[in-house]
Amino acid sequence: MLIQALKSKIHRVKVTEADLNYIGSITTDPDLLEAANIIEGEKVQIVNINNGERIETYAIAGQRGEGGICLNGPAARRVAVGDIIIIIGYGFMDFEEAKTFKPALIFPNTETNKLN
Repeated sequence: MLIQALKSKIHRVKVTEADLNYIGSITTDPDLLEAANIIEGEKVQIVNINNGERIETYAIAGQRGEGGICLNGPAARRVAVGDIIIIIGYGFMDFEEAKTFKPALIFPNTETNKLN
């Protein structure tokens, strides 16, 4: 049996932009994506700490080293610049594998969105 389990988490980053007119997705600093083992195009869940919203979209890479986090398209209506969010990636895995799997969890500096 396959189950869906936590694979990756970028815990508590600050939204730096919201672009309603972009086609969709969440633009994220590649340093964060790589550290959390998230690839471009991967489905992710966004959890907004400030208002409780949960959004599903896909990841795209932004400018490296800038700490940028931008919600694009309709998701831009669900955040405000300055909101704190969690970016979560899930993976399908065998039930037994999931028991011992260790997800990639990162905890960037919330002010800069950069790894400590």
